[in-house]
Amino acid sequence: MAMIIGLLEIFIAFIFFFVYQCFSLHKKTPKHMVMNWPVLGMLPGVLFQIPRIYDFVTEALEAENMTGCFIGPWLSGTDILLTVDPVNIQYILSSNFVNYPKGKKFNKIFEFLGDGIFNVDSGLWEDMRNSSHAIFSHQDFQSFSVSTSVSKLSQGLVPILDNAVEKHILVDLQDLFQRFLFDTSSTLMAGYDPKSLSVEMPKVEFADAMDGVADAMFYRHLKPAFLWSIQSWIGVGIEKKMRRGLDVFDQMLGKIISAKREEIKNHGIHDSKGEAMDVLTYYMTIDTTKYKHLKPSNDKFIRDTILGLVIAARDTTSSALTWFFWLLSKNPEAMTKIRQEINKKMPKFDPADLDKLVYLDGAVCETLRLYPSVPFNHKSPAKPDVLPSGHKVDKNWRVVIPIYSLGRMKSVWGDDAEDFRPERWISDSGMLRQESSYKFLAFNAGPRTCLGKRLTFLQMKTVAVEIIRNYDIKVVEGHKPKPVPSVLLRMQHGLKVSVTKI
Repeated sequence: MAMIIGLLEIFIAFIFFFVYQCFSLHKKTPKHMVMNWPVLGMLPGVLFQIPRIYDFVTEALEAENMTGCFIGPWLSGTDILLTVDPVNIQYILSSNFVNYPKGKKFNKIFEFLGDGIFNVDSGLWEDMRNSSHAIFSHQDFQSFSVSTSVSKLSQGLVPILDNAVEKHILVDLQDLFQRFLFDTSSTLMAGYDPKSLSVEMPKVEFADAMDGVADAMFYRHLKPAFLWSIQSWIGVGIEKKMRRGLDVFDQMLGKIISAKREEIKNHGIHDSKGEAMDVLTYYMTIDTTKYKHLKPSNDKFIRDTILGLVIAARDTTSSALTWFFWLLSKNPEAMTKIRQEINKKMPKFDPADLDKLVYLDGAVCETLRLYPSVPFNHKSPAKPDVLPSGHKVDKNWRVVIPIYSLGRMKSVWGDDAEDFRPERWISDSGMLRQESSYKFLAFNAGPRTCLGKRLTFLQMKTVAVEIIRNYDIKVVEGHKPKPVPSVLLRMQHGLKVSVTKI
């Protein structure tokens, strides 16, 4: 069977190559457009744009007045309507929210998330959201987040940076930030510190597993479901990485959940140290009379809940920090302004003073506008609809909002949309300017607005203050970051930098 699937993939690749060769003869076709071929639809042309898929989609939507379609192969179920029109976005994510759930197609593509908050609808989603809001918005948990980050900075990140300074060696900031966020998010969400951030730089199975899973999710949007389902069943191609990744997740979380249940059984909800409650403990002991759809005694439900939250905390914030320092390396005047603001308004670290760093806030917002950690949002209409732009939505289609493209639309952000300019977020009175969430979609919008926005800003600003105050970071000469085609926006070859003390 594996040989048959392999031959099928080779045959499909040959057909795509042949069609592409024919397509390349059409010199008059604009670069942002692809041909809609019989049987194969637009897939051949899009496949050859994969290495620059984010910019390709941006160019296409700018030329198509912010809304366009991808027609997949016949009977493949991969037809997609793409829109970055803020009016359409508000309609989809808020005004007509009930018609645009995650849906069965989303659940199938992102099946590894199970019954986590990012994958469910209706009553279960409402209970997940309300219960998550209760803990994430609690002052004790936010203080727990800051103290965890500060501790991991002093005991983990700073020693590595000091070692790089002393030995004149390069470091990969993307790897460091992923390790930092893996340790802090695991501590906050599961009460477990994997200690991946150390000078010894131990191997992190979770990192490789997450990359494989995230990449497989991206390609599932383009492949016919029957093809990737067969690949998943047999375990070939990128779906093989998917299966390996899920094994890593299940083994890691299985041990953590078992240990936590034993701890609660023997010592009660709070441990002897009296530390703030982690999210795993919270969900294992949650009041089911208040949240009737939650299943705290079910290990699979707990696994799905914690996995989604760890991924959200680790991968989104580490991505944002990586792109943040890349953008500052290209814009040294912005780095200077942030350093001056820190020295003036926060001479000594105090979490209460983080809100005073308005220019830093603007730089973080600008980073997330240009490089959103989750580059697109996916919806499945419950029934046919017509968007405010006049575009018809068939119930068998998927609706995708390319968030990366939205942040670069000149028709939305002006002619300087591709420029990194923190000043656009600062009002004449010196306060942080709030933009519509349907225009700035880094934290989603409407009822599904991200609950972790406050925590993300706290963590990013805490890390930024520590590094910018004490170190000069220089990206290695000639390094040009390239986003990986994935459901999470990471750099293909990391971010190699040299580090010196100020």
